[in-house]
Amino acid sequence: MKVRFGPREVDFPGDQLSDELRDSAALVGDGPALQTRLAADGYLLLRGFHPAIEVEAARAAILEHLARHGALADDTRPLSARCPPEPSPPNMKGQRAITHQAAVAEILEGGRVRSLFESVFADTVRTLDYKWLRATPPGEFTGVHADSVYMGRGSPALLTCWVPFGDVPPELGPIALCLGSDRDGAYEPIRESYGRSDADRDRYGGWLTLDPLEISERFGGRWSTTSFGAGDVLVFGMQMLHASLVNATDEYRLSCDARFQPARDPADARWVGEQAREAKSSAGPHVATSAMRRAWRV
Repeated sequence: MKVRFGPREVDFPGDQLSDELRDSAALVGDGPALQTRLAADGYLLLRGFHPAIEVEAARAAILEHLARHGALADDTRPLSARCPPEPSPPNMKGQRAITHQAAVAEILEGGRVRSLFESVFADTVRTLDYKWLRATPPGEFTGVHADSVYMGRGSPALLTCWVPFGDVPPELGPIALCLGSDRDGAYEPIRESYGRSDADRDRYGGWLTLDPLEISERFGGRWSTTSFGAGDVLVFGMQMLHASLVNATDEYRLSCDARFQPARDPADARWVGEQAREAKSSAGPHVATSAMRRAWRV
């Protein structure tokens, strides 16, 4: 099938965008095995990690929140996230009224997911209070970035847990990983320059580029995604370059990033506590400028 990946149309699966994310669900409960797999692959895809019925309850709460803000089309289908003709979803990132609603919070930071990260870290864990909950409208996508540029002032062991609230097939714009970008030698220049930047301090939005294939064509590696199901989660580290496909449907893609780290490590103060806030990088460009990229030799 053809999908939109940044500004380009590509075949999926194909040479430029593969479907080879390995399922590690069978390893849940085996901490050493999870640690070994994460070290080997740079990510953990856990199919069916959350019961579908619990994900549906969280999705229903999110949709109710969107409906209260007039952000849904009239629709008789249950659990539909269909957009109105001119979608304008409310910002849900860091909005505790919805990110910490009971059903949503159970998926994002409940006992099941805490137990997972205790196995991964072999330690007690904490989660950043701020949750990056999104309703991505048709035609939109996320540019290439590493999470280190947003939350790099705390634990170096911090991990992202990406959660879809419902099925996310390729046409709905799922996350894609640039496999190897967190460890391969060819990507060291990016990790040592862009990867050490700070979206707040450097006054830009944090994206390295809008064109994922620009990166893989220059530095190698391969982009990969999959069709995600309700209940799946994807775990990866702060230096893994990732982006999303373009949402080519008439519905929102509902998803959230939660972050976990060893409890004993320092946490990035911007994202913890009752007043955890979104980084204010809007004073500069959203994507790294040409001057930034030249300075980084990217």
